[in-house]
Formats: sequence, C-alpha cells, structure tokens
Amino acid sequence: MIFIKQFGELGRDDIEQAGGKGANLGELTRAGLPVPPGFVILTDAYRGYIAEHQLADKIVGLAGPTDDPAGYESASEQIRALFAEEVSDSLRAEIADEYAALGGDVPVAVRSSATAEDLPEASFAGQQDTYLNVRGLEDLLVAVRDCWASLWTARAMAYRARQAIDPTTVSLAVVVQQMVDANAAGVMFTANPSNGHRDETVISAAWGLGESVVSGSVNTDNIVVSEADGTVLSSETADKAVMTVPTEHRTQERPVPDDQRRQPVLSESDAAALAAYGTRIENHYGAPQDIEWARADGQFFIVQARPITALPEVEAPMPTDWTVPEPTAMYVRASIVEQLPDPLSPLFAGMIDGAVTRSLQSLFNELLSEDLIRDDEVGLPTINGYAYYRYKRSGMWRLMWKSPKAFRVLPSSQGRWRSYSHPKYRRIVRDWTGRDLGEMSTEELLAGVEELVEAAAEYYTAVQTIIPIAATSEVLFTRFYDAVVRGKDDPPAQVFVLGSDSEPIRAEKSLYDLATWTRSHQVLAESLLGMQPQEFLERAAASDDPVWHEWHTRFQHHLGAYGHTVYNLDFMNAVPADDPAPLLETLRFFVSGKGLDPYQRQQRLAVRRDEATATVLARLDPVRAKAFSRLVHWAQNVAPVREDALADVGLGWPQVRRMLAKIGRRLQEAGVINKPDDVYWLHRSEIDENLASLADQVVQRKALWRGQRRATPPQLLPKGGWGDMWRNWMPAASEDQTGDVIKGIAGSAGTITAPARVLAGPQDFGQMQPGDVLVASITTPAWTSLFAMASAVVTDIGGPLSHSSIVAREYGIPAVLGTAVATRRIRSGQLIRVDGDAGTVSLLDGTEQSQIEPAVHSSPRRKIIAAAAGAAAAVGLTAWLVRRRGSHKMG
Repeated sequence: MIFIKQFGELGRDDIEQAGGKGANLGELTRAGLPVPPGFVILTDAYRGYIAEHQLADKIVGLAGPTDDPAGYESASEQIRALFAEEVSDSLRAEIADEYAALGGDVPVAVRSSATAEDLPEASFAGQQDTYLNVRGLEDLLVAVRDCWASLWTARAMAYRARQAIDPTTVSLAVVVQQMVDANAAGVMFTANPSNGHRDETVISAAWGLGESVVSGSVNTDNIVVSEADGTVLSSETADKAVMTVPTEHRTQERPVPDDQRRQPVLSESDAAALAAYGTRIENHYGAPQDIEWARADGQFFIVQARPITALPEVEAPMPTDWTVPEPTAMYVRASIVEQLPDPLSPLFAGMIDGAVTRSLQSLFNELLSEDLIRDDEVGLPTINGYAYYRYKRSGMWRLMWKSPKAFRVLPSSQGRWRSYSHPKYRRIVRDWTGRDLGEMSTEELLAGVEELVEAAAEYYTAVQTIIPIAATSEVLFTRFYDAVVRGKDDPPAQVFVLGSDSEPIRAEKSLYDLATWTRSHQVLAESLLGMQPQEFLERAAASDDPVWHEWHTRFQHHLGAYGHTVYNLDFMNAVPADDPAPLLETLRFFVSGKGLDPYQRQQRLAVRRDEATATVLARLDPVRAKAFSRLVHWAQNVAPVREDALADVGLGWPQVRRMLAKIGRRLQEAGVINKPDDVYWLHRSEIDENLASLADQVVQRKALWRGQRRATPPQLLPKGGWGDMWRNWMPAASEDQTGDVIKGIAGSAGTITAPARVLAGPQDFGQMQPGDVLVASITTPAWTSLFAMASAVVTDIGGPLSHSSIVAREYGIPAVLGTAVATRRIRSGQLIRVDGDAGTVSLLDGTEQSQIEPAVHSSPRRKIIAAAAGAAAAVGLTAWLVRRRGSHKMG
C-alpha cells in the first residue's frame, strides 16, 4: 500500500487521502504556484497506525462530547499518550526515502492536515498542530506522531462537537514541506474580511517566519490592495516587537532589531506582486482565499491556502457626516425611535415618515382642538439611514406655548387607550387578517400595508401620551417618598412599584407554563434540549404523535397571544410569529430546570411591596399617609399599562409581513428582485411587476445599510446651535465617550461582574448563556424571554422608564441604559462590571479601580426626569418639564 504522495501527485479531489491542507498544496503545485516542495503522509498511514496499535475503541471511548472544558483537556491528555509507539518499519522506510529526496537532512515544516479542515463550510485552522524547522529522520518521525495525536487536542474535539462532526469519521494526513528560510511572512485574504469587499486584497506582514503572525503574538503591517490594478489603497506600518526565527532545534521568538521594528516589511510593489498571486489562487479556486505566504531571498512562496469561511456581506464605508437637510430644525432620536435602533429599510422609511406626521397632527388636534402642527413642521426622516424626529423651530415654540393645555388633558390618555386606541387598532388588524390575500392585486395588498402602518403609527402616538403620565407618576412618588417619608432603614422607592403584572411578564409566564408541561414528557423534553430549534419546530408541526401535537398546539396558542411583539419596529425584522426559533432558547433554559419560577418571583416582589407599604403607612401621620397612598397607587397602576400598550405596537406586523411576502413572491416571479425578502429594500414607487430588474440596486442598498449600521448616530442634531438647549435632557450618554468606563443611565440597582453577550437581534439569541450580561441596542417586550437568563442588562438606547429598566427591576438584575456606545465598545465574552446604581459599565480587561469615574448623571431623580423629558419631547411636552425644572429646582 502507498502511504505517501508528493505534492505534484495530489489535487483538490484528494481530501480523503491528503486532508484539506495537503490537497490544497497539491492543487497549488499543479497550478504552477510557487509552493515549496514536499510530500503528504496519507490518511491510510494514520488509520494503519491506529489499527496496528488497536487504538480506535480507546479513542472513541475518551472523545465523547461534554459540557465541561476540563473534560476535553483530560481526554486529550489520555488520547495523545496513546501515540507513543513507533511507526511500522515499512512506513519508516517510505518516509525516509521521501525525506532524502528533498535533499537529505534539510529543515522541514510538519503540518497536520485533517480530512474535515479547510473546507468552505468549516474552518479547522489552528485546531491541529504544526512543527517548524524539523531536522533529521528521527525528529521527523516524532513530529509525524505528534501531528497524528494533535487530531485529539481539546480545542479540536470541542470544535468538532460544535460542528456536529462524528469523531469516528475524522482522519489525519501529515504535510512535510521544505522550510523556507523566510525573512518575512504573513497571511493574505483575497477579499476584505472587515467590510466584505471582494475587490480588495488584505495583506498582514511581519518579519521572520509566519508562526508569529498566525499565533497573533506580533503586531503586523496591514496593507489593502486593489485587486483591479494592484494599487495600494491603504497601508499601516506596525511596531513589530518580536519575530519567529529558526534555531538549532525548532524555532523561538526573538526581539526584532531596533532598526527594523518600525520599517515596512513590504514595499508597495512587493504588496502588488503578492496580491497578484492571491488573485491567481482565487481565480483558480473560484472563491475568496485565506493564504499563508513567506518571502526568502526576494521571492514569494505560498505555503497554504484555504477558503475564507466567514466572509461578511459587502458593506459601504461607515458614514461620518451628520449634516442635516434643515439646519434650523431639531432632529432627535427619542420616543418611537427607541424602537428603531438600526438604519431603516427603504420601504419602511418611506411609509413611516408620513404616517407619524399625520398621527401627531391628529393627536394634537384632538388634545387641543386646533391644528397645532403644520405638514412641514414635524416628521420622521432619516439621516444616514437612522430615524430622527424632526421639529421645525416654529412648531417647537408653538408646542411649548400650548403644552400646559395639552398636559391638563393627558390624565385621560389611559382611559382613551383602553376604550378607543387599542380596540380601533385591533379592529383594523382583524379586518385585514380575515381577507384572502391570493385574490388581491399587488396594489390592493400595498394599500393594506399602508393602512396597517398608518394604524400602527396612530396607535403608537396614543401610547406616547401614556409615557409622560408614567414618568410623572414615578417622579412625583419618588420625590415625595425620598423627601418626606423614607427613613434610614426603608427600601428604595422602586420597591413599591414592583410585582405588578404586564404583557411581557405574562408572556414569560406563558413560556414557563409550556416548559413545565414539556418537562412532564421525557422524550419531548430530551428532543427539545437535543435538537436544533428549527428541526424541533418542523417535527412538532408535522408529527402525528399526540404529545408532539399537543405541544405544537400549546406553542401556537402562545404565538397567537404574544407572537406580534417586535424586536425592532421596522417591519423588515421578523416577529416571533414569523420566526419562533429564538423563543426556544428560553424554553430550553426553563425545561433544563435552570430558570426561576416567574410566578414565585412575582409573588415575592408583591409581598415585599405590600409589606413595605404597610410598614410605611403604619408610622405616617394621616396627611402624609393619604398623600403616600395616592401617589404610590398612581405609580403602580400606570407602569404596567405602559408595558401593555407598548407590547401591542406590532399587532399588525404579522399580517403586514404576510402581505409583503406575497408581493415579494410576485416581484421575484416577474424578475424584479431575486428573492421575496428583497421587497423591503425597494421604495414604494418601485413595487411594480412591470419594472426591469432592481437586483443591483437592492445589493447596493444592502451594502449601504451595513455600512450605516456600524455608525453610532448622535442623539441630537445638528450639533451646536439652538437645539443644544435640549441636549442635557436627552436620556442617553455621549456617543463620543472613550476609556475603560462607559457611562450611561442607572435603570435598575445592583452591581454584577460577568461576561458580556452582545446580541444584534433574535438571530443571536442562541449565543446567550445563563449568567451573561445582555448587551443590546435596545430591548423591547419581545426580548423579555432573555431576562430570565441574564445577570444584568446594558443598552445603547433607553432610560429609567424604558422597557429594559422596568423589566430588569422586576427580575432584580442591574441595568445601565442609554450608553450610546455599548454594542460597539463591548465584545462578547469580555468581562465587565455593571453598576446599576452609578450607571456605569467598566471594561475589566486591564482596567484599574482608580480609573473608574463617577457617572455624569448621578442623581436618580435627574435620570427619571431626563427620561420623562425625552418621552414628552416626542409629543411636544418638553416645555412643561423645563418650566417645572425652573419653578421647583428639579435635578
């Protein structure tokens, strides 16, 4: 049997024999690329060694999946010890012959080449071992056995378990390649991994061998080259402190000579020449490549190439210019905009602007019995894709003048919401849900979408009238309690408004009930915990088994009640009714028995609230007791209503998305767009089945959106000018803050140190681990299911009366809100300290205690007032709070 082949005898179809790395080196050699010569010890040699020493059953017995990282480490040590036996005489002789053919006692690189690595669907880079500067036959044989053993490193076993790769199916080849005595080396990506641009080649370069680059132990020069003409688009020269060099035995890191540390490794012509090799390799494979290269005696060599497995979608440059169309108007991200953390889809942006304007005009006309707002004085336009409330100066002054009258009628808003706004919205949604979409024309469907968006905007405007009342009730109660009631041992004011029921809490209890029922059916529970969410849902929907059918019925009932809650108000984003898979992460958490019983938690809070209330009332005089009772009951009654109202903002979105899906399929069939979901990237005027293809425009708009999404939008524009008088009232920190302490607004008390988990949306919910700090742009009622798993909450947007704050208090976990920058400054897995009292988030990687600064908004009252002012601004009532601040010296 042949156990070895030279590179020139192998190609891309030989992965089963040569592993991914060996097959790629063979393919590159045959394509005429400058690959240092070498050979591959095939996978049959590994299998022969395993059979000869009877290791298969021992390895499989030790290599089973585990949730304990230490278990993988222990198994790895035991498995690798099994590879101490010598190779067979026949294999030894074959290796000796091939090694001699390279030139005798020459230094070689010995690399592992697994059968499941370097594939488009899985990247095993770094999972197995590499040995450089191996000299002599005996040293080579040891390195070969060590490579075989490295198939069973802890990291490799854990990676395969995550990728669901059966350990009995993997095997390993070994690449033996003549060492390049490189004076420089690095990696090259034939597409830009930071922005997804396929026409840019990115080169990282350092002095010495490439090991220091691959291991990340050295800063590298970074060069971006245009694939079209080899022009260097950008170049950054690093201070390269160390380099890897060959020694008498293997390699070691040494300091870079001082005169080389800050010198560029590659000239522009060198970079262009290297990038040309990258283009050749990409063209040969037909896909972007991750390439390792080396340079010796002025010549470049290719020592490895693999597909790029995690290339992002193309994105445009991040915007930096926040110039507004009307410098005399004020643009503010508050109220409804808190539900829109990302740039808007073109279709939603076009529909929501006019709808918001009309809903505000209608509201003020009803509140004040006059046309207070002109058509051009308020709107919801976008700046760099982000939604902003726009107020003209004339409209703002008119609102300030009339706001006391508006505030006098606001107390009736809660009753109006119950008796009019909510029933009207439900009636419109029910009417459209009952229609046969297949019988409707595209224009009729689009008219329905517009009517539902109008209804949603009108409903949200009605909800906004509840927000100032909720803010005022908590402000007044807190001020009264702190000033004239609270004693030394009394609890904080927020204790008196906890333990109430609201729509998000009811949704959580509904999931908990389903989990409790699921746990009583062992096979069902084990399937839920063991299967992928989508696979489980599909089986439940199709199964004839009575238990599975009952589970599906119960889950559909939950979605019918709560599936319309939005993660993001832009209707481009799926709601749970469309994509329920994210809910299964919390359901699994409850089924596994890790979650707290929400009924018991709520009862404990209610008991504590009632006991604290009784204790306080027992020692107050009649006058203070009457005032305390009235204020606390007011605050307790209004807060849940706000959450109930917000939870139904997306009531029409499941039907809107069904209608747009129908339109999208028709446009796809007509060749206007490539897939139904591309309908969200069209403008209203472009929804026409007779148009030519808009596929290119959709691609460009998506790239623009991705670039915009990287930006941190200022909360108030323009910067400077008359609008700055409002800046201190906005419920968010500065978007310009830097340093190891991120400042925000205290939303829920307590301090916790834990790993962060940065989630962009429901597609990331599966990353959440129990005890993580939930970090997100916002959380809406649809995010509540994650609060059971979180140890704290940090958001970019929001204030003390936002959903994040209210629900975090109910869960008894710290919350810091309105940081503006958390999702961009914090990385998943990073250890952070969340101080919900001070309103700060400390980044603990290298942070000293002395560096921690106090929060800017340290007064709890000021924070609550700021949130109330932000909410009131959305309905033109900011002036009331400004006047109150002056007359009562608030803050």
